[in-house]
Amino acid sequence: MRIPYILTATAVAFMPVAALAQADPAAQVATVPQSGDKNVLDGSYLTVGGGAVYGPSYEGSKDYVVFPVPVVQGRLAGVSINPRAGGAALNFISSPKGAKIGFALGPVATYSANRDRHIVDPVVAAAGRLNADISVGVSGGVSLYRVIDRYDSLSANVDVKWDVRGPHGGMEVLPSVSYITPLSKATLLTLAVSAKHVNNDYANYYYSVSSMQSLASGLPLYQAHGGWASVGGTMLLAHSLSGDLRKGGFSIFAVGGYTRLLNDARYNPYTAIRGTPTQFVGGGGLAFTF
Repeated sequence: MRIPYILTATAVAFMPVAALAQADPAAQVATVPQSGDKNVLDGSYLTVGGGAVYGPSYEGSKDYVVFPVPVVQGRLAGVSINPRAGGAALNFISSPKGAKIGFALGPVATYSANRDRHIVDPVVAAAGRLNADISVGVSGGVSLYRVIDRYDSLSANVDVKWDVRGPHGGMEVLPSVSYITPLSKATLLTLAVSAKHVNNDYANYYYSVSSMQSLASGLPLYQAHGGWASVGGTMLLAHSLSGDLRKGGFSIFAVGGYTRLLNDARYNPYTAIRGTPTQFVGGGGLAFTF
């Protein structure tokens, strides 16, 4: 039984990683005994909602702020909509009901405003705000269904994106692995690990300290290079207020996550001097599936 993963959008919104759940819920819905009531996952459906997240004010910050987080996920006309941080990925490959394995492939697009706003640290703020970027690319993955029991799934996914708006023109590679299982008809658990790899253009824009930034902020000069930028893990819980996630309606969710910055994402002055490479996040909210 693969149920609407209403927590996925929340998790990726405050973690610099790929989406946690890529499985198409229709692929296994036929394996779940039904009482005759309509299953909202058997066809097109949409999950919408929102919540709040308490997390770092920018990547590498030690100051924490509250962010609003939207939730959108579903499937329309056979095309799955999977949330991303500040965007979404589409999957054009549908899995048949009862399939043991499924695949995902489609475009991904996101908006990022890292260090564009919410900068609490006055020294980092003095270095100047960065322009938000719009990244577009491709997302692909594979899912295994009924791994341990009749209702769970294990998914591996990779997003590859390029900035097309122009602030840095860099590239990100975002792999993730997630395990999803229902604890009951009403409660869903998601566990995920993920990472981020960036190229030189991306690292230079976000992690370097130029001569002008150094003069304005007092931070030392720093020239960053690409590489693995972070690894992390997330745990998410969703609970249907109707008592059965398959019936749709309102659900509440809670999420907690940990990210460790690596290499130049860790050793740049914004993180090493003014912030911390250890990043924690937590939050929750409400969603509606129909």
